[in-house]
Amino acid sequence: MFKKILIANRGEIAARIHRTAHRMGITTVAVYSDADKYSRHVQVCDEAVHIGASPPKESYLVIDKIIAACKQTGAEAVHPGYGFLSERSNFCQALAENGITFIGPETDVIKLMGDKILANRKASEAGVPTVPGYWDTIPDADKAAEIAAGIGYPVMLKAAAGGGGKGIRIARDEAELRDAFRLASSEALSAFGDGRVFIEKFIVNPRHIEIQVLGDRFGNVLYLGERECSIQRRHQKVIEEAPSPIVDEALRREMGERSVGLCKAVGYSSAGTIEFIMDQQRNYYFLEMNTRLQVEHSVTEFCTGLDLVEWMIRIAAGEELSIRQENVQMSGWAVEARIYAEDPNRRFMPSIGRLVRYRTPEEGPQVRVDNGVYEGGEISMFYDPMIAKVTTWDRDRPSAVGLMRRALDEFYIKGVQHNIAFLTALMANPRFLEGRLSTDFIADEYPEGFSPAPLLEKDVNAIIAAAFLMYVRHIYRSSRVSAQMPGYQRKFSRDWEASVNGKSYPITLESLAEGGAEEGFEIMIEDSLIAIRSDWQVGDHVLRCEVNAVPQRFKVEPSGLGFKLFHLGAEVEVVIHRKSVADLIKLMPARKPKDMSKYLVSPMPGLLRSISAEVGDKVEPGVELAVIEAMKMENILRSARTGRITKVHAKAGDTLAVGQIIVEFE
Repeated sequence: MFKKILIANRGEIAARIHRTAHRMGITTVAVYSDADKYSRHVQVCDEAVHIGASPPKESYLVIDKIIAACKQTGAEAVHPGYGFLSERSNFCQALAENGITFIGPETDVIKLMGDKILANRKASEAGVPTVPGYWDTIPDADKAAEIAAGIGYPVMLKAAAGGGGKGIRIARDEAELRDAFRLASSEALSAFGDGRVFIEKFIVNPRHIEIQVLGDRFGNVLYLGERECSIQRRHQKVIEEAPSPIVDEALRREMGERSVGLCKAVGYSSAGTIEFIMDQQRNYYFLEMNTRLQVEHSVTEFCTGLDLVEWMIRIAAGEELSIRQENVQMSGWAVEARIYAEDPNRRFMPSIGRLVRYRTPEEGPQVRVDNGVYEGGEISMFYDPMIAKVTTWDRDRPSAVGLMRRALDEFYIKGVQHNIAFLTALMANPRFLEGRLSTDFIADEYPEGFSPAPLLEKDVNAIIAAAFLMYVRHIYRSSRVSAQMPGYQRKFSRDWEASVNGKSYPITLESLAEGGAEEGFEIMIEDSLIAIRSDWQVGDHVLRCEVNAVPQRFKVEPSGLGFKLFHLGAEVEVVIHRKSVADLIKLMPARKPKDMSKYLVSPMPGLLRSISAEVGDKVEPGVELAVIEAMKMENILRSARTGRITKVHAKAGDTLAVGQIIVEFE
């Protein structure tokens, strides 16, 4: 067994690999860029080596620097995690030439299956169903248009060396295809150093199902069940679960055995994933093979009890699998949610900045949090926007989903925008709960971007009760402040009013708990009697309570004159006043927002790749004005109005902040 391994990655996956290696008694070496000098993975690993500037192409993607770090520290092997160099055959080859073990499959297998064109050909030869497509290099947009016309729209363009959702675009007509070819090629070149793309038929409303495989160097290969990864946005997975709601035991065996057959045909060893797309009639087609660990491996680990990182290390060290297919059992249900630094209320625009507050749910046998950040750390524009992953496990799907809702309601992040409210709303979406999924789920359910579903009356009442409890706790704390005016006594009224996102609700205090207001009370909200009990203290960011004897969780923070509560995917502003004060406040005039309609502003932080606008240009709606790169993705900004450009405020190469003005119209 290895004594020391280097982890050629960053963030949560580097910290996760260290956790297993540490348990196995293996010393770990972290590598880090300028931006990651104070990152969590640097802190938790036993040693750390600086490898360059913040951009990945100057640090995490430089093979010579990784090898130099291995030699400097005496690391015998390298675990690549996922992304970066994890599927680069030249990296694997370079390690071998320097006597360093790659914790993953053999070089020729990575090269074969990492080329999506060759991989599709190999899958077809091995008897795995494949999607109709053109499996060769496409030189330009004209050739792409010719091929797409032959296959029939809609089509999907994909990076030949791709993975992780990068370099993928869908085109429904020739105009879209030409834009898609340019962007997919550019993203592929930027992310993988290889701008080749290929085209395949786009399956409408497909599900994304993947089979986890595990092979050793003695010819043994297992399949470890499937994962449902259909909840995606821009081809990036958001929610994953194991098993899949649509796969029964017979289909699982069929897909698993075909996956094993493909692995044996190419001589695969280590952990890997065969990805499929499945239509609504349960016909499935080969999508790609990932010759590495997957982000969502935690759901498989929960359901099988196997540590995939441990087995990757053991296989790389020359050990044979000690388990056989008949020993692999799927138990219970697991769900994973990816927490991203992005703003769901602004069409999921990326967010960067400092984590001013960062509190995770309490971990245990059924709740796992993989994170590579800490309170006070930075979310950088140079890397993927994932902050953490939460995985929950329970006996069945409804229980695992319910546990996930509670865990997300306890996750508190302040300083950057994030998608926790969106994830919580997904967990309560009726279509999701029924298991009617597809990769178009988010686009179908939230066509205009995310907006939480209206809360039920009981949920609104619970939020009001929680806000009232916090208000009362503040009053009681201030009543105990020393050096108050002699004889002053704060009066506690019976009649109150709550303003919830501008709507008024009358509150009547009915009774206090036996321990007084510091334990709980009963209030009447309109015609509903609500009893709330909690040990919440002023300053806590998570309120754990019972509302009418039902456990509830709320993320809370002060906001102006009231409180902001986050619950079930909703963000609610609540202000509590005595009834007489509330009547006076209603007479105050509303403040109007500033008119920004004559500006094109940056919807995200990022790099301005190009700008097409010039002073004096007259533009129509839909005309491309700029391209912004953020979190490795390129985004086209188009004109939303007809008008003439009077000023250009930014130039190509500028780093933009959210809301920064790019173009001004007359």
